[in-house]
Amino acid sequence: MSDCHGGTPRAGLLPNPSIRPPSAPHDRPIIVAIVGPPNSGKSTLFNRLTGLRQKVANFPGVTVEHRMGKAKLKDNHEVFLVDLPGVYSLHPRAEDEQVTHDVLKGLRPDFPKPDAVVLILDSTNLGRHLVLAAPILDLGLPTLVLLNMADDLAARGGKVDITALQDELNCNVALISAAKGTGIDRIQQFLIGTAVRLNSPPPRIELPVLHDVPKCRQWAATLGKRASYRAPAPPLWTRRLDSVFLHPVAGPLIFLAVVMAVFQSIFSWAKPVMDGLQDAVASSGVWFTHVLPDSPWRSLLVDGVWKGVGSVVVFLPQILLLFLFIGILEDSGYLARAALIADRTMAKFGLQGKSFIPLLSAYACAVPAVMATRVIENKRDRLATIMIAPLMTCSARLPVYTLLIAAFIPNRKLLGDFLSLPAAIMLGLYILGFLTAVVIARVLKSSILKSRDTNFILEMPPYRWPTVRSLSLRLVDRAKVFLHRAGTVILLVAICIWVLAHLPLHNGHAPDLEHSLAGSIGKTIEPAIKPLGFNWKIGIGLITSLAAREVIVGTLGTIYGVEIDEPAVSSAAKTQAIGEPSHGLEAAIHQDLSTAGAIALLVFFAYALQCFSTLAVVKRETGGWRWPLFQFSYMLALAYSGSWLAFHIASYFLH
Repeated sequence: MSDCHGGTPRAGLLPNPSIRPPSAPHDRPIIVAIVGPPNSGKSTLFNRLTGLRQKVANFPGVTVEHRMGKAKLKDNHEVFLVDLPGVYSLHPRAEDEQVTHDVLKGLRPDFPKPDAVVLILDSTNLGRHLVLAAPILDLGLPTLVLLNMADDLAARGGKVDITALQDELNCNVALISAAKGTGIDRIQQFLIGTAVRLNSPPPRIELPVLHDVPKCRQWAATLGKRASYRAPAPPLWTRRLDSVFLHPVAGPLIFLAVVMAVFQSIFSWAKPVMDGLQDAVASSGVWFTHVLPDSPWRSLLVDGVWKGVGSVVVFLPQILLLFLFIGILEDSGYLARAALIADRTMAKFGLQGKSFIPLLSAYACAVPAVMATRVIENKRDRLATIMIAPLMTCSARLPVYTLLIAAFIPNRKLLGDFLSLPAAIMLGLYILGFLTAVVIARVLKSSILKSRDTNFILEMPPYRWPTVRSLSLRLVDRAKVFLHRAGTVILLVAICIWVLAHLPLHNGHAPDLEHSLAGSIGKTIEPAIKPLGFNWKIGIGLITSLAAREVIVGTLGTIYGVEIDEPAVSSAAKTQAIGEPSHGLEAAIHQDLSTAGAIALLVFFAYALQCFSTLAVVKRETGGWRWPLFQFSYMLALAYSGSWLAFHIASYFLH
């Protein structure tokens, strides 16, 4: 299998020291870059080739994220693939596009120039995507051009002459389906060839140099005609579904119904698994208590670590279920339609449709959401989006919401099996965050961040069935991230809280919790939070949750694990609870916090920016501490005033 371009590979430092590519004979890392426009199937191909053998990291010095993985080939060859940010051209307008440009041209001193390139294009949209081929081939690197979604092209009556296209490009071209795995053998051959060819690159065949996008478009159009390219007809079902989903009235109503169904499913489907995990944590804690000798170490393990970390881990099923639904909506193509629907609303608040994608990703985590704002060219629009992104209800809030709702909100049906009261409360918190965000955006965009309106351009992919493989890899990745945080940040906080709860010693014995160092910290801030209905124990949780929002659950698990044993929560206490709490932590919190205080705490977590990681990323994105400090301050003021108002209103109606 021959290739049209060759180049001299460069050695260099790798972006992620935890993944080191193998070396070629002269100590050169074998790296193949996967490049393509957005929505071309680039990440699907990367996942298929690397499976779980991949890592996610940032390029040094910037906040642009990349994935690097190992592809195991035949004859024991190994090649490392890097999944670069999607681009339409090599004329960068945003930071992620700049990084792709610099990596491919070998301009980053901290990252080696790739030895070869796999260029993946959407065969159903070749007229637009082929524009990228000219600048990529002009790099002079061995290149394989993949026309993805070949099955979709054929099914919809499209065609392309691969032989003619290869002759025009002087490069190997293959029709594949990354989702179904067809055509992967051609990629394997190309990667094996790259692995064994480093010392004898083929002679480079020059292409006409095309320096601007209009010339590339003209070249691509001519190339398409010579390759007898016929664009496929728009899918019938795509046209029919869009006539409903993009309807000005029916579209938003369907979107709202989908969101309601997702939250109801999170509560109903995840509950059996969560109950099983709760029982497992409680049973194993009892087993450890009986097996281990009575000592401070046993208390640290059972009351500190096990109850602290275990109280957070039980919420993993809900988080994975949320990401499963997001993955289905994204891979099916529906979320692109949701962005278009949202643009009509967001324009009224001074934002553009491109802000919807970062704000949507903020429901997973604000950190990648802030980084995703790089797709917004207008600096003021980007700043406004960054300032409101943490108001979206991220997955770290989910354990807090679930714990308090389970303890204080009765499980009553509102719309039959379609919507229960707990699901409605959860949905209301998500809506509260979103509505507040758009109001804040309107204020910012009409004052300190005022700018001109910009056009919203979004490529609409056809509707597709999500693949089990893609969804599974996504869930495994999210589970690893969540469990890593539980095993590091939450574990460290749980240990610190246990130590503070057992000091200072009196006559060799630990003090009661109220007179411990942890209690002293809580008592110090209690006067400031008492008007919100919070006591000193909640105060400790508010401080520790600055590391990460869900840490408060582990903190309360440790505090109440130290203060009471599981059997000490009487059945009478459980039956008195409004929400009929099902395990000790919920019952203990219900005894120690009023319903009005719980509502205030929900509002506090809906607004407060309790995430140092987000502040650090905002600082890097904005180039200083001015904007992150402003963001933290306004959100803290919003959280305090909103909680105070919620507590007093709830106290009035619940009295």
